[in-house]
Amino acid sequence: MNKRIKSFGYAWKGIKSFISREPNAWIHCTAIVLVTIAGFGFGITRTEWMIVILCFGMVLAAEGINTAIERLVNLVSPEHNPIAGDVKDIAAGAVLICAVAAAIVGLIIFIPYLTRFLL
Repeated sequence: MNKRIKSFGYAWKGIKSFISREPNAWIHCTAIVLVTIAGFGFGITRTEWMIVILCFGMVLAAEGINTAIERLVNLVSPEHNPIAGDVKDIAAGAVLICAVAAAIVGLIIFIPYLTRFLL
């Protein structure tokens, strides 16, 4: 049981490092705050909240994995290497795919609320 508790401590340490040192994480967290405010403001449904929260987690997890891959690649290949660059680009592309998918989901959820609010 003590090992399990320690593993949560290591995970929190990683999250803290990720959030505090990665500007892209700040951008994602800012978007999360804004979408959360919009969700409460528009009164989105429970199902919509579940979908939005899954999108939050998907994008942050993808960014965290991308950050871990970038740091590992920088460690094992500090000099320029086209394969290392390709690995980092692919990881960044995965984050972009998740972010675009989350944005599309956000549009699907929020556009009806926005149109009712504006009309």
